[in-house]
Amino acid sequence: MALSPAHRWGQIIGEVLEAAVTPMLERFASAHRLYLDKQGHRSCRKGRKCTWVDGNGNAHDLDFVLERGGTPSHTGNPVAFIETAWRRYTKHSRNKAQEIQGAILPLAEKYSNSAPFKGAILAGVFTDGALTQMRSLGFKILYFPYQIILDAFSQLTIDASSEEDTPDQEFQTKIDQYEALSHQRRLELATELMRLNATQVSEFTNALTIAVSRRIERVVVLPLHGQTHELLTLDAAISFIRDYSDRNPPTPIHRYDIQITYSNRDSIEAKFADKQTAIQFLESYKPQ
Repeated sequence: MALSPAHRWGQIIGEVLEAAVTPMLERFASAHRLYLDKQGHRSCRKGRKCTWVDGNGNAHDLDFVLERGGTPSHTGNPVAFIETAWRRYTKHSRNKAQEIQGAILPLAEKYSNSAPFKGAILAGVFTDGALTQMRSLGFKILYFPYQIILDAFSQLTIDASSEEDTPDQEFQTKIDQYEALSHQRRLELATELMRLNATQVSEFTNALTIAVSRRIERVVVLPLHGQTHELLTLDAAISFIRDYSDRNPPTPIHRYDIQITYSNRDSIEAKFADKQTAIQFLESYKPQ
């Protein structure tokens, strides 16, 4: 089924957004010795989509994933999940924000031992409520407001504005103008989009740098001995603690509690029932 001109125009703006941010992420990956997973052929997976599977076995198609230790033939450890989206109207923005959350949050949970960066690169019209909701869940956002999109296209004398009642013929005119652009002119459009939003681009890349460059500052290991005691009342619990002798030789190990604190204040906590698993967990944080 052929796309409507309005739908195709929205696709074009999304393509321009992706063309604008991809070189930035490629440079970032190179500078930090990371692998950038994105749509396209990769020998270690089937198909061309950048698909990752969460802890419940659900597959999520993403735009970008930064991996430590990844190669075209080997999947690395994900350190950042990043989605892009363009929306013209506020009535669609919250749904799109929730869609992005639904894709990235389960993956961040699966790889919680790495505390991966959660990023969203958004363009168009997103409500303050949608942006606030995402930030409250730990997302870092690079936002290209609608006016910046219009200003970037205007540099190529293309009117990118639209309303719900814009006729298909007007959309077709915009499409024809864009498709007539040379490859070089399309690159200039992507570059102009980034230039017009340079402050937010810098803030986003700085946040990403902090996340992937963080270092471990402290590791707390707490071996717990003894058995769990369940008391039915507060008074019983108080009496138990008061009468408990902490001078006896420790009983066999119950579990190991581990907390890793990073330079950017990220903190990871884990509990292990046996020594070997706890050691394997800590060894996984050593540089490869």
